[in-house]
Amino acid sequence: MSVAEPKSLADHFLIAMPTLDDPNFSRTVTYLCDHGGEGAMGLVINRPLDVTLGELLAQIDVPVSDPALAAVPIFQGGPVQGERGFVLHRPLGDWEATLAVTDEIGVTMSRDIIEAIARGEGPERYLITLGYAGWGSQQLEDEMAANAWLSGPASAEILFDWPADQRWDAAAALLGVDLSLLSTDVGHA
Repeated sequence: MSVAEPKSLADHFLIAMPTLDDPNFSRTVTYLCDHGGEGAMGLVINRPLDVTLGELLAQIDVPVSDPALAAVPIFQGGPVQGERGFVLHRPLGDWEATLAVTDEIGVTMSRDIIEAIARGEGPERYLITLGYAGWGSQQLEDEMAANAWLSGPASAEILFDWPADQRWDAAAALLGVDLSLLSTDVGHA
């Protein structure tokens, strides 16, 4: 008898339970970009850094003249490789290093997409992070079994349109969960 491969949670939100006190993930929503037997990779989508796209582009010598573009916030995508940039975007497009998450959403790690965004020729919708969240084989499944996370299908509107400070509650609401009603006092009546 063979063991069935677990269902991939790519294109799902991981919503930190109120009891999750890891400072890297407390009150976060992570968009899972890849999930399989080797582990999982995702981007935290609700932790804006005190860095703008203009500042990031200046560091890599890419000019940007549009003040609105220069003011776009950069997000802390997770604790792994915090100096590396990731662009979560829709539509997929044709970039040098893209992981297709769905037929419409991808995550790109190459400079060409950043240069296109700076010129106003990038993807229609995007979110830029520094770093990513990663889990080894079975690590995420173990954390989910310990009730550290809720998970459910992702929403492009929450990814790209909702204000960052509302994404945690909005992602949970997709599942019919009101996080404010969940106690952080586990085991106390």
